[in-house]
Parts: sequence; structure tokens; C-alpha cells
Amino acid sequence: MNTAEMTAKIAAGRGFIAALDQSGGSTPKALKGYGVEKSEYSGDDEMFAKIHAMRCRVVTSPSFNGEKVVGAILFEKTMNGCTDDGTPVPTQLSNRGIVPFLKVDAGMHETENGVQLMKDMPRLDEMCARGRELGVFGTKMRSVIHEANAEGIAANVRQQMDFGLRILDNGLMPILEPEASLASDSRAAAEEMLLASMLDQLDRLGDDQKVMLKLTIPAQPNLYQPLVDHPKVLRVVALSGGYSRNEAVRELAKNNGMIASFSRALLEELRAQMDDQEFDAALSSAIDEIQAASIAG
Repeated sequence: MNTAEMTAKIAAGRGFIAALDQSGGSTPKALKGYGVEKSEYSGDDEMFAKIHAMRCRVVTSPSFNGEKVVGAILFEKTMNGCTDDGTPVPTQLSNRGIVPFLKVDAGMHETENGVQLMKDMPRLDEMCARGRELGVFGTKMRSVIHEANAEGIAANVRQQMDFGLRILDNGLMPILEPEASLASDSRAAAEEMLLASMLDQLDRLGDDQKVMLKLTIPAQPNLYQPLVDHPKVLRVVALSGGYSRNEAVRELAKNNGMIASFSRALLEELRAQMDDQEFDAALSSAIDEIQAASIAG
């Protein structure tokens, strides 16, 4: 797919974006959920080899195709890796009609003013260049909102757009992800502040520029409709944020125009011990449920 085809697929595709971008800190938990214990690997290289094998099993499954999965977000090591037949993972995705994205953030600072801002990204330009070389369409970067603190939320969203503009200058489509924590006691108020801050920041984009947004499914259904309808937003996608798949699809279906970008909720029933038939059946069932919720609105 060329850039125009990928843009059209993301803008109008009747599916969802798979999040396969667990980083070093979250990888042990992801592997444990997959049925791989810490005793089965030693050191980071073996750990990343295990998670890469899991991701390759997902992206080569017959059910993982562009009919219901319109995009997939990759960890850098996954982007640079290959499937068993030697095909680069972004090429494998593109060949199946799935648009590849790359996680580019380098983690977050400790909480201040009710939010966690992203750490600096000294390798951002390098990662964007490598992504373009491998056919990646866009990027994703995550920060977190813990409290309804107007100053903190404004800083969080402004930082997301600061990096988003740099990514646009590098020729890629940024997904801005200021996650509102489901554990927050002031989540609904925080989401109202997030909406206002994001609408302000979108004014910084040029007439020919768009971004994507990855947001927590809001406490108030359709709160983000102004973002879904905004001319400078290519697509609004939803993170599962700790919800089980049943909870995530139920809540997502209440929101018109938002599609899923789930990780844990997509992979939660997959196990390394499954044979190929069991694995494909479990993945296919998850894909069907998440795609149905994504097009419900």
C-alpha cells in the first residue's frame, strides 16, 4: 500500500487497530498472560525473542488480515524483525492490507500536576526515518492523565502536539495518546478538560495536516464526538486501558465513530500452549468481537 491507500484505509476502514507494542517494562506481564513464565527466558534478548515470536504468530494468523484489522502498532524491535519466512513485519502487515504504525515514546516521567509527561525522545528522527524505510505509515506515543488538573492536562496535551508536529515534519502520521486513567477518581472531569485542551491544540495544525488520537473510552459516551468530526483528525481510536475485552467492547460500542486500538483486550485469551487451530480460533473470535464494537456506531 502507498501512503494515499494507507490514509484511506485508516480514515474509512471498517475495522480496528491492533496494539502489538508492549515495551520492555510491560513485556514480562504480557508474556505471563500468554502463558510464558519468567523461568522460560533469561535476560532481555531472550525475553524480546519470546514476545517477538508471539507477535509473529498473531500477524501471520489467517484471521489477522485487512478485512477487520485496519492497522497494527509495533514495538521497535518488532518493526525491525521478520516473520519466520524472512518477511519484515511491516511488509507482512502491508501485504495483508494492514497499515503499520510504530511506538516511538521512550517512557514517562513521574507524576506531576496530576499527569505523567513523556520523556524526551532523542532518537525520534532516527526512528521515523527507519519507519519510513520499512513502509510504516505512522507513530504512537503515550502519556497519562491521573487527575482533573487543568494545568497538568494542558501541559500533557501540548507536549503530545509538540511531538506530533515533529513527526508530521518527518513524513509520518502521529497518533497522540494522552490516556485518562480508568483508576482516576476525577476521570470524567479530566476527560472534559482533555477535550477542551485537545480542541485548542488542533488549531496548531496547518490546513493540510491531520493527526490521529488514541483516547480512553470516555465515561460519558460520545464525549469525543467533536474530535471524531474534526477536520484535522484522521481517526479517533480507543485504548482498552485495563478493561477486559467484554467490558471494552461494551463501552466502545456506545461511542459513535471511535474504533478500537486494543492490546490486552485483543490478546487476553491467547496462550503459547495452544496448537495453531486453537490459537487461530481464539484470535478470530477476539477480532470479530472488537471489530463489531468498532463499527457499532
